[in-house]
Amino acid sequence: MSEPATASAPRSPLRFLPLVLFALLATLFFVRLFSGDASRLPSALIGKPAPQFDLPALSGLGAPGLATADLRKGHVSVVNVFASWCAPCRQEHATLMTLAADEKLKAKGVELYGLSYKDEPANALGFLQGQGNPFQRVGVDPAGRTAIDFGVYGVPETFVVKGDGTIAYKFVGPLTPSAAATVLLPEIEKAAGN
Repeated sequence: MSEPATASAPRSPLRFLPLVLFALLATLFFVRLFSGDASRLPSALIGKPAPQFDLPALSGLGAPGLATADLRKGHVSVVNVFASWCAPCRQEHATLMTLAADEKLKAKGVELYGLSYKDEPANALGFLQGQGNPFQRVGVDPAGRTAIDFGVYGVPETFVVKGDGTIAYKFVGPLTPSAAATVLLPEIEKAAGN
């Protein structure tokens, strides 16, 4: 005797729909994740006063600490959030040294300040003594509380602050010579009202 032939049910193309949807969503996620400009992350503080803070000086550096009052002295300030353990901070350091030596910025009264973020004071001191100190003032923020108040996502981040203490611009990531020339310097000019 022979076995009866059983008809197999036709396979539906819809069975692949979940897999196709997953692949499309994963592709969209990765494209969005890696296509954005990190330096353009939004900040709720743009156009608002800098937060209240009073940070101690980095002991042994010879530069004073940093406080909100320093950002309200009538001149544009550039506040750089850095750490010695941060590789991108080390990459941008030469650019900060160039900005600190810029005679045009000095003539306009622009001051460059540092905010040492969650760093061991000895390590931050060694970093600035070894690489050079571009900052007129350095505030030590060991717990990162002031950085949080500034809305810092991670280091390095650089803020342009108007003479009245209003945050005018935020740059996320390491400053390159190109970014300093094409992005940061024009933002400093705008903050100065030029």
